[in-house]
Amino acid sequence: MYRVMSQYRHIASRLARSLSRLFGGEAGAGILLIMAAALAMIAANSQFSGDYHALLHAPLPWTPIPKLETAHLWINDAVMAVFFFVVGLEIKRELMVGELSTPQQRRLPVFAAAGGMAVPALIFLAVVWDNAELVRGWAIPAATDIAFAVGVLALLGKRAPPSLRLFLLTVAIVDDLGAVAIIALFYTAQLKLGWLAAGVGALFVMVLLNRMKVHSGWAYVPLIVIAWYCILHSGVHATVAGVLAAFTIPLKLEGHGDSLLLRMEHALVPWSAYLVVPVFGFANAGVELGGGALTAPLTLGIALGLALGKPIGIYGAILLAERTGFARRPEGANGQQVLGMAMLCGIGFTMSLFIGALAFPGNAELIDEAKLGVLCGSLVSALAGFAMLRFAPQRG
Repeated sequence: MYRVMSQYRHIASRLARSLSRLFGGEAGAGILLIMAAALAMIAANSQFSGDYHALLHAPLPWTPIPKLETAHLWINDAVMAVFFFVVGLEIKRELMVGELSTPQQRRLPVFAAAGGMAVPALIFLAVVWDNAELVRGWAIPAATDIAFAVGVLALLGKRAPPSLRLFLLTVAIVDDLGAVAIIALFYTAQLKLGWLAAGVGALFVMVLLNRMKVHSGWAYVPLIVIAWYCILHSGVHATVAGVLAAFTIPLKLEGHGDSLLLRMEHALVPWSAYLVVPVFGFANAGVELGGGALTAPLTLGIALGLALGKPIGIYGAILLAERTGFARRPEGANGQQVLGMAMLCGIGFTMSLFIGALAFPGNAELIDEAKLGVLCGSLVSALAGFAMLRFAPQRG
């Protein structure tokens, strides 16, 4: 009996170590996101389809905020504010003291990200140009999913040089900043100026706290919630409040060599990567397959924008920068590795799904086509980028 129990404990220990290796590190968040999306797809195309949609879209028995009347709205408008807050913290840190802190460091990532947003949008518009309703989705293939793309890159281990991972991160961060700007400028409903002024007022108080060198998180958290609540009712998408609030958090190091921004980022990144984003993926990736959705113009436009537009835009920008002397490619990376990295940037997933829901509010058919385009384009990009990097020569 003791021997049997010992064997079970040994098997359980090995399983625990395997799961820790699988979900730990950079690859873990991407793998968990894939699993959540796969589970959503299975649920949406099984006998549990009705239960899946009812869980997300049926009115809640009670909600403290009438505007958020379903679980889906709570996830997209409230829970995802945490994700955008973390994105804002990362962007501020990179701009102030990180890999985007000097004009020379910013040059190539910003140029590459601009190409990686413009070309997918142009390809999408070329596919749907004769349908005015679909044109609203032009920004869907312009986004890159950091967790997913970096997770795939992490699976390659030493076959991808460290400079490539760093460049992918900086391009994706610039990409996120562009996506947030697009959401604020192009996917804003009719403005309610009173609510907007109240939200801006809360953000202004946070700026004053920063200037007064207040470094207690408890001083900022209530104001973050107030800013989010006001902007939620203003017509500007509430998640923009997360990014703007993050920009007010102090980054300056305190006496013990730490800062409020770094502490918040350290505390929230695991929650964002391992809970918020997978929950969002499960709530938004469930699309029913069938009919003509796979060949619909919206699906094709998004899939081609991600799978072709991203690598063409990013790799083309890097080549142009090199040829003109504007900037140099990531150190130690050959052309095939740079192309593989550019292909991975075609994994749009989280941000693309998010923009897809904003582009076609209330139109379930178009939202499903957008989801399918994002899933197909991201899958092709992940497989193609992984293969390109896996078989790329180590020296070029």
